[in-house]
Amino acid sequence: MPSEERKPRSGEHRTGPPGMTDVYVGKDLGGREHEITEELVSLYEAGTEDRSPAYREIAPALLLHSECYAFLQDWYLPNVIGNLHAKQEWELFHPMRLGERVRTRAFVAERYRKRNRDYVVCEVLVCGSDGRILSRSRTHQSFLAEDVEGMVVDKQREKRTDRRFEVAEGPGREIAAEPRWISLEMCKAFSGPADNYHTNREMARALGFPDVVVQGMMTLCFLSGLLTRELGMGWLRGGKMAVNLVNVVWAEDTITSRAKLREEVPEGSHRRAVLDAWCEKADGTRVVIGTASALV
Repeated sequence: MPSEERKPRSGEHRTGPPGMTDVYVGKDLGGREHEITEELVSLYEAGTEDRSPAYREIAPALLLHSECYAFLQDWYLPNVIGNLHAKQEWELFHPMRLGERVRTRAFVAERYRKRNRDYVVCEVLVCGSDGRILSRSRTHQSFLAEDVEGMVVDKQREKRTDRRFEVAEGPGREIAAEPRWISLEMCKAFSGPADNYHTNREMARALGFPDVVVQGMMTLCFLSGLLTRELGMGWLRGGKMAVNLVNVVWAEDTITSRAKLREEVPEGSHRRAVLDAWCEKADGTRVVIGTASALV
């Protein structure tokens, strides 16, 4: 549970007095070491159905998609009922290669309140063994400000008019990935191996959801796979993403990731392609909306 003190894992470093439960801006959450292995890549492929021969040499850009959640006992707020992944930002600077060893460092970057929810932002830096920053991510997690009983998000919420979002109006070249049906086995590969509300229906119901909640990072990996396919190294070495997760994805939903090229702008000796980016269900319900860009 979030209130329990977590023991550091092997290869992990953390600072600050033990037992500190306050979540404040600047709180250091520690870090971990990883080797980028074929096993890690295979697990990513099983959890996303995103497969490419290129992943035998260069790892998927969001391979360490859930590193922020390795430290959740230290930055999650106590009321976990109905908590949601609300917003995500990624900046990619250098690709990770198989066999490489990387280090991560996490800290609380921001706290704010909107309406009846408290938000905590966990920032994670991934660095190569030589100290280069490979990527930066900011995860905005929202928590209900007050305790509630019963279902906090049901499957009808996304049908309301205030949950319908228009994106990518006007001209531009559109790209899309093949629709992807999210099986429970994918959820277990992506968010397991332990049971949690992303893999187990009973645990999801205990947290106020009617069904397994697909981890928000999965749809972002779908988008990253599309951008890798279309923009290659320009995405892996210079990509940016800033998106809102606006509706819940449930197990056995079908998701299509899409993007529309808006413009190309100068950036030094390069140009940057700027895109609208989104993911939608089979009925057109938008679940992720935002922007992405990459060097071209």
